[in-house]
Amino acid sequence: MISIILPSYNEEENIDRAVERIGHTLQAEEMDYELVFVNDGSQDATWQRIQHQAQVNPHVVGVNFSRNFGKEAAIMAGLAQAKGDCCAVMDCDLQHPPETLIQMLHLWQEGYEVIEGVKRSRGNESVLHRFAAGTFYRLMSNATKIDMSRASDFKLMDRKAVNAILSLPEKNAFFRALSSWVGFKTTSVEFDVQEREAGTSKWSSRTLTSYAVRNITSFSSAPLQLITICGGIVLALALIMGIQTLVRYFSGTAVEGFTTVILLILLIGSVLMLSLGLIGYYLAQIYNELKDRPRYLISEIIRGEAAEPRKGTNHNGSHPA
Repeated sequence: MISIILPSYNEEENIDRAVERIGHTLQAEEMDYELVFVNDGSQDATWQRIQHQAQVNPHVVGVNFSRNFGKEAAIMAGLAQAKGDCCAVMDCDLQHPPETLIQMLHLWQEGYEVIEGVKRSRGNESVLHRFAAGTFYRLMSNATKIDMSRASDFKLMDRKAVNAILSLPEKNAFFRALSSWVGFKTTSVEFDVQEREAGTSKWSSRTLTSYAVRNITSFSSAPLQLITICGGIVLALALIMGIQTLVRYFSGTAVEGFTTVILLILLIGSVLMLSLGLIGYYLAQIYNELKDRPRYLISEIIRGEAAEPRKGTNHNGSHPA
């Protein structure tokens, strides 16, 4: 059986479409499947649509968060609830084409354990968004030493790889990179990002920036090395300017005024403040990990026609004392 994980946030218009299209595609291949929708604290009728589908379709599983915990948490929750021999993660807005799942399944049947969906094209995006996404993935590729230039959350993994990811203790997990980090026998399938049939994107410039910073710092310590690099650049500039100043002083042509001093103070002060801010962000990440709070809290799970209320369920599926 294959489990399809579908993180859902304010996607009431796309739930029924996703069930119909993905189900039709897999039934045509005579595949046993389940659709695991994870409602990530939606403010619209997303959960009500998931409940309705679970009542009329035995293939649908609904997981309802107690509040919004983010897409990464929704993916992890879906993987934890999935029962399939392999699991696929895709967007319920159908920008990830269901037909590509069939290619992934065939590759899995051939023995591949991680099948990555890589973007052949990004669809209709603004120039600013395309530039920002390209910059983010270049930074991530350099920081993680993994080529993420065309990476996406659309992928299929064998149960072995899923269990490996779920066993990782970190709370701020970056699924897109972790699926490559765990290794196993890997291949890729190209796909074209589809246009949304309904609804609008939930990603703004602010949320994308926050997402980028959080995932870079959670997966790599490379940004900390920037402090050393900046320190080396400032030291080199200081040596050059120090030698220049001494030469002018002894030759009697020293420059009067405080312009150079002010510029140096501003430069060094800026580097110090940025460095402290970066260190502070990593300390905040450490603080959050040490608190050991669960990745998410589940208020209810529904499978088929039977609902299973689980008040206060944490990310391990257990109940707090």
